[in-house]
Amino acid sequence: MKVLSVQAELCTGCHLCEETCAETWFHVRDREKAAIRVYDPAPGTDTYRIVVCSQCGECIDICQTVAIARNAVGVVRIDPGRSGEDRLCMGCLACVAFCPIGAMRHHPDELAPFKCVACGKCVKVCPSGALRIEEQPEPGRSQTEMWAERVMS
Repeated sequence: MKVLSVQAELCTGCHLCEETCAETWFHVRDREKAAIRVYDPAPGTDTYRIVVCSQCGECIDICQTVAIARNAVGVVRIDPGRSGEDRLCMGCLACVAFCPIGAMRHHPDELAPFKCVACGKCVKVCPSGALRIEEQPEPGRSQTEMWAERVMS
């Protein structure tokens, strides 16, 4: 599966990755609408903290409407659905609260939460090489994914 890999020690804090992410997905340069977050260094350090989805799939189990699923290449996606579909995100934000690393994001302008889908747009604009797309082994299936496999077979 592909994931966005971070080398925080190379980050210069330019925030181009956040701006590019927001522009790519929401067509605005509002860093609050970015799926990647760059936080200032902690006091006494000079390393920025970068939070981005690891594609772990923990959020899949918490989604009451099954709007979150792993796609064919292993990326965890939120399907906002369309009216009348079963997999409609209802905006409960349980996944935002549940995300173990704080990578699931929400903005008050949007009903559905959002997260990094390892599209790589931020990698292309990162001047320091702190970001890259890597292939990693797919993690174990979530409880929901295993249940769905049993039910569907």
